[in-house]
Amino acid sequence: MSGAGAETGEDWTARRREAAAEQERRLQERKRVESARAQAIIDAFLARAATDAVPPVPLVVRGRRGGQARTSLTGWYLKTDGSVAVSTQGGFYVLIQDLSFLERMRGYTPPPTDPPLIVGEGGGDGETIDMDAALARHLKS
Repeated sequence: MSGAGAETGEDWTARRREAAAEQERRLQERKRVESARAQAIIDAFLARAATDAVPPVPLVVRGRRGGQARTSLTGWYLKTDGSVAVSTQGGFYVLIQDLSFLERMRGYTPPPTDPPLIVGEGGGDGETIDMDAALARHLKS
């Protein structure tokens, strides 16, 4: 069955590769847009925080295999387990990390990551909350 309209295995593979690349591009674009929306929510919270929020607290990183480390950050924890937080500078931080002995002793400040609209989504612990609701918990009544 090889005619002018027949598709070779190479053609099919190339089309599948292109489709997968397009799907990945769309996923990354969606994440970028969602992260920008989440950052806008964080920025709006920070604009009110000085007068309307409870005071920020020193943030601590917990080790995946136990222990913890001080950070140079202050901010607000977004989940009750303390695994993610927003700093007073507007960064979003994942505060569960693999920590070495020296990091536990000297302290460790993780790099900020792109904030999600849904905090805890895909985290596996079942606790998810919208970014705006997570931040609203820190506003004075």
